[in-house]
Amino acid sequence: MQINKNALARYRTLDKCFRNPGKRYFIKDLISEVSGMLYELSDLSNGISRRQVFEDMNFMKSSQGWNAPLESLRDGQRVYYRYSEPDFSIDNQPINEIEQLQLKEALSTLSRFKGLPQFEWISEITARIDSGLRLSTKKTDAIQFDQNTYLKGIELISPIYNAIIYERPISIIYKSFKQQTEQQFLIHPYFLKQYNNRWFVFGLNDIANRIINLALDRIIKISESKKDYMKNESFDFSEYFEDVIGVSISANSTIEHIVIEVRNELIPYIETKPLHGSQKIKERQKEVTLITLDIIPNFELESLILSFGEGLRLLEPSGIKAKIKERINKMKKLY
Repeated sequence: MQINKNALARYRTLDKCFRNPGKRYFIKDLISEVSGMLYELSDLSNGISRRQVFEDMNFMKSSQGWNAPLESLRDGQRVYYRYSEPDFSIDNQPINEIEQLQLKEALSTLSRFKGLPQFEWISEITARIDSGLRLSTKKTDAIQFDQNTYLKGIELISPIYNAIIYERPISIIYKSFKQQTEQQFLIHPYFLKQYNNRWFVFGLNDIANRIINLALDRIIKISESKKDYMKNESFDFSEYFEDVIGVSISANSTIEHIVIEVRNELIPYIETKPLHGSQKIKERQKEVTLITLDIIPNFELESLILSFGEGLRLLEPSGIKAKIKERINKMKKLY
């Protein structure tokens, strides 16, 4: 099949239709959905023909595509289309030949921007894609990333990601490390975030009516809910995480001015990998350097400071200093 820039967008639009159990999609509906998507991509688009939709469906069902379990069902004189397996999605399947070629073209295009300002991320992302999908002809690995492939819950990333993209509430059976019994949550998922090699999902909790986060490695089971999805109209997760390290933000928490004393032999490590984006040098002394952070204090900040051992000492504010001191005293009792 001919490869063009709109092909994958068409397949994903059809995939979204076939996965929707709440609506019957007849051929006119599919044409309308795909044509609308193409018009959003380019207002010069002429939409899609009936013949092209059927060709796309046949490709999705083929072994060159995704072996999609697509079925046609009659409703009177008309026929509608859906997946016979409700949990199927082309996004859950191994990439096919067309997607590999698309990725190779994308990597080739991205490589042209390497070294330019604001494009420093390209080197890492292209290496990750090429290594993870083995798009190059080199038979042995030439790069390894810091990722725990044995991490519990990593298999949930795909279904939760799809629930976010397709705007579906999910029911979660959850067991916290601090509780003996399981809990059930119904959330409207909005965002996935990785921190310290663990994954977290953020979403609106139906009962609490607020944004909560759940660790994927503590999820026992997830299932899609038939409730109406509540969209995220105003919550900006970029701003949400801008003033914090990690994922924990307590209600009514505010930004505080943190002053930390760093031993000078550790400063090169701190300067090349800042503790936080707000990090600034306050004063350089003979043996130590004072740095500041403007950040919302949380457990992750305390743990990060403690991870440097005797190399770091928090000076201000006194409340956080007291918490860290208490944790150190508890550690001393263990030794």
